[in-house]
Amino acid sequence: MNAGPKADSGDDVKNSSLLPMAWQPLTPRGVAAFVEAPFGRVFLVEFFFALLAAASVIWFLHDNIFPTVREAVRNLPDSGAIRQGHLQWHAETPKLLASSHFLSVVVDEDHNGREGREAQACVEFGRDEVRLISLLGYLEFSYPEKNILAFNRPELEPWWGAWQPMTFVGAALFTIAYLFICWGVLATIYCPAAKLVSFFANRELSWGGSWRLSAAALMPGALFLILGIVAYGLGLIDLIRFAFAFGFHLFIGWVFIIIAPFFLPRNPQVGAEKKNPFA
Repeated sequence: MNAGPKADSGDDVKNSSLLPMAWQPLTPRGVAAFVEAPFGRVFLVEFFFALLAAASVIWFLHDNIFPTVREAVRNLPDSGAIRQGHLQWHAETPKLLASSHFLSVVVDEDHNGREGREAQACVEFGRDEVRLISLLGYLEFSYPEKNILAFNRPELEPWWGAWQPMTFVGAALFTIAYLFICWGVLATIYCPAAKLVSFFANRELSWGGSWRLSAAALMPGALFLILGIVAYGLGLIDLIRFAFAFGFHLFIGWVFIIIAPFFLPRNPQVGAEKKNPFA
């Protein structure tokens, strides 16, 4: 009568030894190892991947966006402002201020022209609003009615030179905070699925371990998205393919959540019941 439970105990120890130390969440076994890791370990791994993501965003801005912005500021006229919700523009329109493969900056008071539309994204300043135009459509933002904003080279050029380094810092902090919030919410949403998979696979998994496994399972998708940002910045993929890459990186997380529980130790109680239902 006691032979069954002893065999299960040995199998449990054997299965536990198969799990590596939790340090890399890039394989199903590596993701499963985070089930028994402390929350601090999960935080450090997430922080490492968040730093990689922030570095890729800063690199993309530095090489592909900010040079176009600097050129656009230098091509502004000596006078101009946004006053009481309207653009005060004293030059020809439409006027292309700067353009690159990724971004173009245009002044088109009536939004009638096609200047700069060949870029991946176009910032178009109109008479009463600014539009952000891309292949997916456009977003429209009205100018503030109470504030007076400079829209000329003598004022904006030194302002941009002073605030550009802070923009890098802000972009990095925003990326890290955004990722931690998203990962926390997604891990909370996904952990019942990991718990359900472990139940049908007869694996031991607590609710805390399910959350840690779900959080670790998001890291391969995050790495895929980081590589997507680099590929987009190098011009290897266009905006449409990058949008597909963004959606696919969420699918990668689901794949690891489904597969990783099978690398966990078997539930000894379930094994005992199968071998001897009268125990």
